[in-house]
Amino acid sequence: MSRITPLLFSGVLAIASVIALPASAQAAPVAKTATYKQVADAYSMPLGNLTITAISDGTVPQDLYQLLIGPSHSHIDNLLGKAFLANPVEASINAFVIRDGERIILVDTGSGELFGPGLGGKIYDSLASVGIKSEQVTDVLITHIHTDHTGGLVQNGKPAFPNATVHVGAPDLAFFLDAGNAKKTGYDDKYFAEAIKTIGVYDKLGKVKTFDDGQTVLPGIKASIHPGHTPGSAFFTASSQGQSMVFVGDIVHVESLQFPEPDIAIVYDLKPEDAVSVRKNAFSDFAGKRQLIAAPHLPFPGIGHVRSEAKNSFSWHPVEYRNRASN
Repeated sequence: MSRITPLLFSGVLAIASVIALPASAQAAPVAKTATYKQVADAYSMPLGNLTITAISDGTVPQDLYQLLIGPSHSHIDNLLGKAFLANPVEASINAFVIRDGERIILVDTGSGELFGPGLGGKIYDSLASVGIKSEQVTDVLITHIHTDHTGGLVQNGKPAFPNATVHVGAPDLAFFLDAGNAKKTGYDDKYFAEAIKTIGVYDKLGKVKTFDDGQTVLPGIKASIHPGHTPGSAFFTASSQGQSMVFVGDIVHVESLQFPEPDIAIVYDLKPEDAVSVRKNAFSDFAGKRQLIAAPHLPFPGIGHVRSEAKNSFSWHPVEYRNRASN
């Protein structure tokens, strides 16, 4: 009997195992390298008698060197490094659904088709993933008229939510549907052109309702206006059975920088100094009240709490993740 060395014996076993595999398994291709491409996404949670669902419209890359006002590149890198990030960063585009048993209310609509292929545009699939058809949406609350909040209002130039009434702050509608304000203020022309293509479509059809500061927009939902990012930037506070959530719009874009240093502004702000003031006051208020908030550009699902760390310094704490039946 011939002697087989341990190394040779292991090789024989390996060959034998391959021979024993079905032909289909032998021919299986090597898996491709994983990418960051994701599918439709949604996260639902109760709020009193309401159901709140965060809806993902995708993410977009943000070059903070070009976008932030004030901090040096090295300071940006330092703050990002503490959060294990590097420039550019990804910004989530979150929208939210409020269901009360009678209405299906959408808070913001993502970018739709307007950012181009691969950037945003997932909101319709995300809605479908939780069983919501576009024609079932009864109301759309717009925190402010920027493309990544109103772009999803239209598909191929037509209303994507044909049965919905769109609610928006009166100062924003007046500002963005007047293209002459671009030259008056120096604000980018694209904001006005895209407003006409999105919310302007609903306005022509008589499907837009404006509101003022402190107005009750729908039962259980109150709006407040906080000028700075745009003239009519709004918060929506939804309340039910002693619980509440505030949908804050764009008071924060970059968690790792603007929570610890809320004085950092961004070029998207129409009036950066006012936007900074709104952010600092809101963060302080939310932290003091332990108020649950929902934000469009914080990492999905964008729902959580603000904590005060020091004078004019804060931190973000996402809502506890659950994936089980409620009881």
